[in-house]
Amino acid sequence: MLIGIPKEIKVEEHRVALPPAGVAELVKRGHSVFVETQAGHGSGFTDDEYTHAGATVLYSAAEVWQRAELIVKVKEPQKSEYGYLRPDLVLFTYLHLAAEEHLTHAMLESGVMGIAYETVEDAEGKLPLLEPMSEVAGRMAAQIVSHYLEKPHGGRGVLMGGVPGVRPAHIVVLGGGTVGTNAAKVALGMGARVTLLDINIERLRYLDDVLHGRIETMYSSAGNIAEIIKSADAVIGSVLITGARAPMLITRDMLHTMPKNSVIVDVAVDQGGCVETTRPTTHSNPTYFVDDVLHYGVANMPGAVPRTSSLALANATLRYVLKIASVGVFEAMAQDAGLLKGLNVYAGKCTHPAVAQTFNLTYTDPHAALGIATPQTA
Repeated sequence: MLIGIPKEIKVEEHRVALPPAGVAELVKRGHSVFVETQAGHGSGFTDDEYTHAGATVLYSAAEVWQRAELIVKVKEPQKSEYGYLRPDLVLFTYLHLAAEEHLTHAMLESGVMGIAYETVEDAEGKLPLLEPMSEVAGRMAAQIVSHYLEKPHGGRGVLMGGVPGVRPAHIVVLGGGTVGTNAAKVALGMGARVTLLDINIERLRYLDDVLHGRIETMYSSAGNIAEIIKSADAVIGSVLITGARAPMLITRDMLHTMPKNSVIVDVAVDQGGCVETTRPTTHSNPTYFVDDVLHYGVANMPGAVPRTSSLALANATLRYVLKIASVGVFEAMAQDAGLLKGLNVYAGKCTHPAVAQTFNLTYTDPHAALGIATPQTA
């Protein structure tokens, strides 16, 4: 198969879809890989390393997109890339379409096959291609909170772990999935008081057990959220509904109840955010204030640590890329029901129910779209 790895062009995005070691695995199996020049530069991988791995380095994005049958990326196509989308192309990347209506329509109009990392599932119903970046973002979120709680950076002037005789920072984590769990672990490690809310009681029991009762857990109801944020030095938003827009858990009216110069890090921003006042920001201009509450809304947080992130992402995605390249995308999805769940658009049809519902589009079952037999239930 002809596989293309273009350079990421989203603002301040320095990750690359596959490092040279991943390219070498594809080449070893007889596939051709085209890498745009300096695609790995931001992650510390040189063109020479890609050449040594067997890739062909090309000097324009257009050539990479045009020559490839399968494009492997990190972030969703930007407006300048919409023109590269075409019916005979497979695009494998993070899409987050429920937060990107213009992109959704552009992909539908192009006829491209779009497989979203964030909706691929494994046999246990987990999200294996979202998980590594969620781990990175969760761990970063606690570090970011610590940074912005400092007075020179706009915060309340509170030390995460406090000191003897002075209470630690109170960090509220909304959502107990991969992001929330990693955020809670790092915040606890820094000595903070952590309250985590989730709607899944079994998950709360699990976290209480594995963290040895060191965190406070609460059921995530509107009333509990409204009450707990009154004492929060910082809130980390980490809720997820697979493929859909994030639920709105904190409204603007609730901000005035939070301490002045408290911090909100909304990791769910790439799915629309779970705070009404959240909007996407960039690494170079990451924060803003609304009603005396500092907001951090960077939509590609793992892009700040691109080498770690690129390697972690490739650890998860490479086996899927190898499968698609080896047996073809139709057979790969016929064999793997979890990969099929990653199909968001194909041939002008919306094949993910949450995306269709978000934008009031006609939903087409992916089995029907691809002509794959639907598994029979027992």
